[in-house]
Amino acid sequence: MWHRSGGFGLFVALAVPFNGHAQSLHVATATGTVRLDGRLDEADWSRADSIGDLRQREPAVGEPATERTVVKVLRDAGALYIGVQAYDGAPTRIRATQLRRDADLSSDDHVLLLIDSFHDRRGAFVFGTNPNGARWDAQLSDLDNLNQDWNGIWDVAARRDGNGWTAEFRIPFQTLRFGAGHDVRLGFNIERFIRRKNEKDLWRSWGRAEGLYQLLNAGELNEIGTVRRGRDVELYPYVLSRVIEPEHDSAGTRVADGFVGAKAGVDAKLGVTPTLTADLTVGTDFAQVESDQQVINLTRFPFFFPEKRQFFLESSGLFDFGTPERVQAFYSRRIGLDTAGRPVAIAAGARLYGRVGPWRLGLLDAQSGRSGREVNDAVVRFQRDLFARSYVGMIGALQTNPDGPSAATAGFDLDLPLIVDGQNLEPKVWIMGTRTPGISALPLAWRLSADYPNDLFDNFVSLYRIDDGFNPVLGFVRRTGIWETTGHTDFMPRPHALGIRQLDFTLPLPSWDIIANESGSLTNTGDWQTAWFELRVFGGDRDNGDHFEVNLQRQLDAPTDTFEIFHGVDVAPGRYWWSRYELQYQMSPAHALGVAAFVNWGGFYGGRSTDVELEGTLRAGGHAIVGVSATRTAAALPDGNFTALQTATRIEYDFNPRTSLLGFGQFTNEDQRVDFNIRFHWIPVIGDDVYLVWNSGYSTSAATRYRFPAAASLTKPLNGAFIVKVVHRLTP
Repeated sequence: MWHRSGGFGLFVALAVPFNGHAQSLHVATATGTVRLDGRLDEADWSRADSIGDLRQREPAVGEPATERTVVKVLRDAGALYIGVQAYDGAPTRIRATQLRRDADLSSDDHVLLLIDSFHDRRGAFVFGTNPNGARWDAQLSDLDNLNQDWNGIWDVAARRDGNGWTAEFRIPFQTLRFGAGHDVRLGFNIERFIRRKNEKDLWRSWGRAEGLYQLLNAGELNEIGTVRRGRDVELYPYVLSRVIEPEHDSAGTRVADGFVGAKAGVDAKLGVTPTLTADLTVGTDFAQVESDQQVINLTRFPFFFPEKRQFFLESSGLFDFGTPERVQAFYSRRIGLDTAGRPVAIAAGARLYGRVGPWRLGLLDAQSGRSGREVNDAVVRFQRDLFARSYVGMIGALQTNPDGPSAATAGFDLDLPLIVDGQNLEPKVWIMGTRTPGISALPLAWRLSADYPNDLFDNFVSLYRIDDGFNPVLGFVRRTGIWETTGHTDFMPRPHALGIRQLDFTLPLPSWDIIANESGSLTNTGDWQTAWFELRVFGGDRDNGDHFEVNLQRQLDAPTDTFEIFHGVDVAPGRYWWSRYELQYQMSPAHALGVAAFVNWGGFYGGRSTDVELEGTLRAGGHAIVGVSATRTAAALPDGNFTALQTATRIEYDFNPRTSLLGFGQFTNEDQRVDFNIRFHWIPVIGDDVYLVWNSGYSTSAATRYRFPAAASLTKPLNGAFIVKVVHRLTP
């Protein structure tokens, strides 16, 4: 039975908004020009207020940082300037390998700035850099939804010296979203990461159950004064030219002609109000987007591919509803892409998003298809603030098709994140229904869940019901006609011995995912369609950042029809139980050469299989990065044997933080093809982009004389395109 003090603490956490007095950093107004050069040598910097009392979150929580960090903030008429002096007693050991925009900074020393521009402790912008001045940014929403694909207009300069390194940020007010007023205040926090020590230091919110993205205890930038945002209009016209090679089948027979073409279009960003933004796009084209990664799907269920197109990425967290990769009311790849992932022309699109008082809203509308036969897709999402961090929300999605009746999805969700006795607890519920032509009923899908994500215990449990016939036309659903429960109970002590920072065990229950027939019961094993259990008998993280796991698994699949698992190998209907064993080791990205290995072996559909995954990444000199990965599954099943092989190679050379060359090659023996994507990206000034992209694919089938890498194969590509795209930012 729940004790009385715990119940009262829950009531207070739920019903009383946070109203603590945050630590503040005063923002001084610059009297002269601030040069963005990584040197905090202007007189205004010497007069600016500062903070320097960062404390460790890792490894020694609450202890003073082992290296001193000083942070100062200035402003002028158009931007915030944030200077970070990261002192270091061993400057030669500072690690900096990344240069490219949006590169993974976890391999390097770095700093992250968090700005809660609405100052509502519900979302924020995050800006990061390393000693090379690489730019990384993200948009945080709904407590833990971090959209790393958001790209804002801002700049940073960094430099190293004998005392450590310095970063100087310039963040235009126009990039941020905040309410109008004469006394603007912004939520603020900073995190510094020292790679060689695997040390994480924060100004505020450094507790084990907190962290940079827990906004309740963030600090504040104050005395900013009046901010004039200007006209808040940005135009991004583009021109594009492309050369498309003739397409061939695997035998070398031409199946489509090539052509040379050109295209132009424009994207626009309009500040409707200080807190509402509209995005418009006409003649939309995503030719510069990196190709999807090839996969070998050894299951009977569809595979989820992530969104990569910029128009759909900004503020995309607002449109999230459901469970990612399992069942979603909105999946943006349903717009402008066919079921095979091939582009479908988007004639125009519009989006409105932001905040109106306690309401967050998002509206999206797009027309795609050929002229006269366009499909119109529309999504509307509302969230209403509740208490300190909770919300209640709704979503609606509608597709109108000139060839038939419309299809729609609607849903309701409630999220109640709490802090009880200093620990995080998050109950959540969502429900949605679909209206599909030809189906008179209203199929539903719903989930109840409770999350307890904390340092010593990280527990989660959920219950799903997804009706047969549930079909979110603009969303994603992996399986229908089911009951499902998922969960885990992780126990993660910190032994402070043998170089181990934190252990991870799934005790006393294994992690689980059980799916039963909708007419059956999750408590009756005979009704189960699939089941997966994993017991982590030993796992954790070392002080140097290495990660390891030893797992035992038990799995069930009960296909009712024969399905092809690989070319020429079928799995017959039946109920298949099997046990598997797994070893994982991943080296810290602090190493110049990082290696990760994964081995999983045991039973598989009445036979046996062994999965091996190897990855290696070489980060050399701060300019070149080479990554290689290979996945191999060798299986012996009652219907036959097969070996599935997938490889990928990624080569990156960064000339400076604004110029990069990336090459990506991938191969699978299931598709018997190899694909290449080479992309050159130059940023002349912040907001402008120049792309040169080459995509091509070639057959590796042994049955054709045009098999790659023979020289003759280069004249018979499966597909090929060379694209030049130039984007220019205008602020009229």
